[in-house]
Amino acid sequence: MKAKQYRPVQCEDGFNISIQASERNYSSPRDNEGPYIEVELGFPNAKDETILPYAEDRTDPTGTVYPYVPTEVVLEMLLKHGGMVEGEVPPMIVGYSNNFPNEDR
Repeated sequence: MKAKQYRPVQCEDGFNISIQASERNYSSPRDNEGPYIEVELGFPNAKDETILPYAEDRTDPTGTVYPYVPTEVVLEMLLKHGGMVEGEVPPMIVGYSNNFPNEDR
């Protein structure tokens, strides 16, 4: 199966973000089928404290990638912004992840 590029998500309050998962993305599992328990987020149009602990570059929250974000956190983020009104998300399972951020990170 070929990797899919998912259309960016827009939420009810205008928040936009890319949510990707594939063998080329920071997702778990790293395959092109899923379902995924961790996904890669990227380039939101506004800073969001829910996902900030996962940012590769916390000093540039709108210009960075957020690797291996647990799907529970993605759901929390989407609900915080009023839910998704446009775009696509990879097939996800809201389940257990080992990659919750470390305060020292």
